[in-house]
Amino acid sequence: MQGRIMAALVDHRRVAVQSCHGVGKSHIASRTVAWWIDSHPVDEVFVITTAPTFPQVEAVLWRYINQAHRSGRLPGRTTAVQWKIDDILVAFGRKPADHDPGAFQGIHARYVLVIIDEACGVPENLWIALDSLTTNPDCRILAIGNPDDPSSHFAKVCAPGSLWKTLRISAFDSPNFTDEVVSERLSRVLIGPSWVEEKRLEWGEDNPIYRAKILGEFSQNDPHKVVRVSDVAACRLNLAVPYLDEQLLPVELGVDVGGGGDETVIRERRGLQAGREWRDYTDKPEKIAPMILRAIRDTGATRVKVDSIGVGFGVIGELENMRRRDEHTAEIISVNAAEKSREPVRFENVRAEMWWEVGRLLSERREWDLSGPDQGGVMENSDTTVAQLLEPKWEISATGRIKIESKDDIRARTGRSPDNAEALLMAFYTPPGSNAVDWYQQYIEARKES
Repeated sequence: MQGRIMAALVDHRRVAVQSCHGVGKSHIASRTVAWWIDSHPVDEVFVITTAPTFPQVEAVLWRYINQAHRSGRLPGRTTAVQWKIDDILVAFGRKPADHDPGAFQGIHARYVLVIIDEACGVPENLWIALDSLTTNPDCRILAIGNPDDPSSHFAKVCAPGSLWKTLRISAFDSPNFTDEVVSERLSRVLIGPSWVEEKRLEWGEDNPIYRAKILGEFSQNDPHKVVRVSDVAACRLNLAVPYLDEQLLPVELGVDVGGGGDETVIRERRGLQAGREWRDYTDKPEKIAPMILRAIRDTGATRVKVDSIGVGFGVIGELENMRRRDEHTAEIISVNAAEKSREPVRFENVRAEMWWEVGRLLSERREWDLSGPDQGGVMENSDTTVAQLLEPKWEISATGRIKIESKDDIRARTGRSPDNAEALLMAFYTPPGSNAVDWYQQYIEARKES
């Protein structure tokens, strides 16, 4: 596949590679940079690399470029994001602000190569600015990334009928599946059959996360699903901008209590950010309550919202007893997902309200951060939780209200229960009557005014 990518750049001015997880996308891109510089005259060659964030430019792609420079004993010297030969700058990495495409102006050479790494996260106006650097026939652009956002410009250039030469790398194209001979050291760092099988069982073959990370395929927004793929993808782009203190408040926990073989899941919410997660296969209040108590102490959470149906009622009782014994000071809030919504004309029940107003609308308005460590964020177990977030379907009931597919129906259809996703929703939900700042009510009032 590495050879096919480089061969495509010989014959095509624009090459887009939609790739699965764990096959060395940035490694391939770095070797392409080294090959391009080593095979063209120093005074006629230039390479520009970019990515959604500067840490991705420096710590990922340019780390590999420096490695390629050393191992290939290539001419000149490299620094964190620059390559010079005889004091001539031949390559640099840059991440300008999304609104500053002019940062790429003034670069002229016969053989310009542009590398767009993690291409789904790079906005269209930067693509346009980069394309303007490659106007002569000897210039090239290579865009490579996970196909996780169907509304991105990367998706447009990968679509059938575009002017780009497109390639797709699936997990099943990697040497661990094709028996291509590679070293054991390399084999161990590439995506492998055991991980693929785990994710097939955990996410499901039709889930957008599986399709992007395993098959290297884009998924389209499904009008029948509550949460859109493109909306969630935008909420997983951590742009490495520090949050203000007030953006990381309040600190709250959402608890989806297990029952009937499901997991009990606790999710931390810090203002806009989804954070840590605790989980265990237990439905015993005397085990669940101490687990929540540890999470309260670890996070300093001021509120805990607990699914009160069934076992949850006993968990709430245990937590209230702990509060009376001064073991914590958090407000314990009971949430009954089957109860009437505060907008009963619009929603079938509280669960429908949570899935729509939290899951769908926070994603649509980019008002929560679901990025995990791979995207520069802090959300634990992010892929599995987001995969679950993208599963439920919705419909209009016979009474004209929004109805969300039940947990039992989801489990019957997919073989999996969305426990992690429901704990996430609970963490960001503000029930009526609690002491929390009611963002939902503020939203309703603003909607009425407009």
